[in-house]
Amino acid sequence: MRNLLFYNLPKLAINKLPAHLNSQTNITRYFSIISTKKIVNNKVNLLLPVNNNHVVINKNLLSLSCVLLKAKDKGDKKKSSKAQHINLNEISEFVDTDKFISQMDHSIEELKNNFIKHLTLRSSAGSIEQISVNFEGEEFMLQELVQIVRKPKMIVLNVTTFPQALPQIIEALEKSGMNLNPQQDGTTLFVPLPKVTKEHREGLAKNAKAIYIKCRDNLKDIKNKELKNLKKKTSISEDQVRRVHGQLEAICEKYIKDADVILDTKQKDLLKTE
Repeated sequence: MRNLLFYNLPKLAINKLPAHLNSQTNITRYFSIISTKKIVNNKVNLLLPVNNNHVVINKNLLSLSCVLLKAKDKGDKKKSSKAQHINLNEISEFVDTDKFISQMDHSIEELKNNFIKHLTLRSSAGSIEQISVNFEGEEFMLQELVQIVRKPKMIVLNVTTFPQALPQIIEALEKSGMNLNPQQDGTTLFVPLPKVTKEHREGLAKNAKAIYIKCRDNLKDIKNKELKNLKKKTSISEDQVRRVHGQLEAICEKYIKDADVILDTKQKDLLKTE
């Protein structure tokens, strides 16, 4: 590049250079310094090969950069504008917020309880006892129907008090999600403690996702039911409907994100190797 610059300069230009520039090396350095200053001062002097002893500036590159930055900024603003500030006072005139929030809270608590009841890696103390058994149209905890004896590798259930509940107890154990396989001997059930395998962990993680989806759908149903009731009201303007709709959507989304965190934590715990 330096040689190209030197040989493309007209002789007249070389003759007018300062006297101390008496060699090709000094002349080349002189023009290099001038070019560098131009780049710094103009900020956009992107030099192309010399053509007819003139330096050409590629201004199109600057314009393109500006367009890209504007497009990015526009996207960032659009993304940040999606955030919805939740203000219950704003919608309390049209929605029973206490009832709405209570229903949302109940769905999250039900998710947590289902994870505890149905997604335990080991049949540890307090887990089998709380298995829900549907007997004679009512829900009972297992410990209310049987006597439980724990052994190192097995749990023995004595069902002599409610022998008629044996079929329901066996079904509840098999569907508990704990990989239990009860063996019946009269009014006694022997339940070997399952080995925690990789397949068992993955199965529980899959069950966790199914329970989560049920919770998420329930949260959306609560929101949609409230929206339907809102549209039936005649004393509310379209603008108010839009604002309330946005608030309900934001609240529902917040609870779904809470459920996401609970699911993620549970799945990591289930798939964690000891």
